[in-house]
Amino acid sequence: MPALTQSAAREAVCQLGASIFNRGLTFGSSGNISVRLDEGGWLMTPTNASLGELDPARLSHLDDKGALLSGDAPTKEGFLHRVMYEGRPDAGAVVHLHSTHSVAVSCLADVDPHDVLPPITAYYVMRIGRLPLVPYFPPGDMRLAEAVRPLVGKHHAVLLANHGPVVAGTSLAAASGAIEELEETARLFLMLQGHRVRHLTPEQVDELRSKFG
Repeated sequence: MPALTQSAAREAVCQLGASIFNRGLTFGSSGNISVRLDEGGWLMTPTNASLGELDPARLSHLDDKGALLSGDAPTKEGFLHRVMYEGRPDAGAVVHLHSTHSVAVSCLADVDPHDVLPPITAYYVMRIGRLPLVPYFPPGDMRLAEAVRPLVGKHHAVLLANHGPVVAGTSLAAASGAIEELEETARLFLMLQGHRVRHLTPEQVDELRSKFG
């Protein structure tokens, strides 16, 4: 992640939150964002805060162990962010949304739990890769963290059953770009239900993975 001052990181989180909210990718006080700080620890959106109305001064500032240093109390789903950071040393930011189409897919009964969405587009393969489904647990339940933990080493994006996506990226831009690609692919997947679909072939998918990782 490019070096950011803490002040710039606070502004970037709030700008991203407003963009996500204003485009209808999250609603009410749902969804949360965090960013890893160069000096250690994280900034995280507070509990019960609308992403559309974030105050830079009130973001939760946490130390490396997750203890609150300043600001409002962090989101109750902060443990999801910590699990992603612990499993992915390259992660600079994490975004979790309750975006409509991704949540809808997370409620479907017959998806592949090891790879929920098919390779509809090249950009989905490049930005998400494989998307595992995490079993349902109530929001705030620590068993959810333990269900996510073994997946994080191989996947930077997971879909929580009946809940929504969590995506880590090397930067805020990378994390938000990936989760928006996931949401758009979920929308396409639902639109294409009942139609004959031409997915990318395994050879095409392998070519993309060899070029873009």
